[in-house]
Amino acid sequence: MQETTTTRVNALIDPSLHIWHYEVPVYLFLGGLVAGLMVIAGLWMLRDPDGPRSRALRLLPWAAPVLISVGMLFLWLDLENPFNAFRFYFTFELTSPMSWGSWILLGVYPSSILLAWASTPADTRDRWLTRLARVPGLDRLDAWASGNVPALAGINITLGAALGVYTGVLLGTMAARPLWNSAILGPLFLVSGLSTGAAFMMLYRLERREKELLSRVDMGLISVELLLLALWMIGLAAGGAASRAGLHTIMGGPYTAAFWTLVVALGLLTPLIGEWIEHKHSAVPARLTAALVLIGGLALRWIIVYAGQHSGWVSDLASR
Repeated sequence: MQETTTTRVNALIDPSLHIWHYEVPVYLFLGGLVAGLMVIAGLWMLRDPDGPRSRALRLLPWAAPVLISVGMLFLWLDLENPFNAFRFYFTFELTSPMSWGSWILLGVYPSSILLAWASTPADTRDRWLTRLARVPGLDRLDAWASGNVPALAGINITLGAALGVYTGVLLGTMAARPLWNSAILGPLFLVSGLSTGAAFMMLYRLERREKELLSRVDMGLISVELLLLALWMIGLAAGGAASRAGLHTIMGGPYTAAFWTLVVALGLLTPLIGEWIEHKHSAVPARLTAALVLIGGLALRWIIVYAGQHSGWVSDLASR
């Protein structure tokens, strides 16, 4: 009888077995950012569809379809067989987060483009309609989008929220990775996406009142994000040996310094304090705090993706 020895949980081998590389956290970050842009743009249009808005704020919704296209490119590059991706649309699996995500993304494109078109200043729309006069049906599409702004805003809010939650649920349903296996990741990634969406908008030349409103919203979102992070870690600490071993990757393990420095200190606490000081009329550059929020949002997904894959073999060793 021949005996076979496996090194599947050999700590000298498994740490290098990262299935997902940089493309996935970049895609998750851009997906969350687009979700934030769609929700905020939709809420703004519902709040005051005909009210005065800066030209930059009216044009910012166009960033959503552009950024999601960049994110989809990164996801496509990560696929083992990228030219088979179209097969996702041959079926719909109710229990598959990837199936949900593929169909959500299919709806994101037309809804975000139509809302962006409706938000575009009238003079700019008229110029494009003149240039594209030969395109059949474009004038009717313009009339429909302009006359159904509340419906488009509602669809964008719904799809944006679904997109933001999906990016966390995609990880949270993977029981083999203890660091990911948490129901908190969906709400956490949604709130983080809303925060990065607000921060992205603050990078542009908005009017003072627009920046102040976005800054107040972002302060609330960062506070909720800190609470969700704490609940996520408490849940892992209260779990079994595998969950605690997974938590150790960011609480004493190899990703501890990066997590607490890039995500918590620079990406959450510093912007929160900076925005609070800014509301006290002190000279704090709003773009600096916004940039830190974006860095923190990317770092959060980067560390969770890599540490989560690390947590698989760590928990295997811990359970032995």
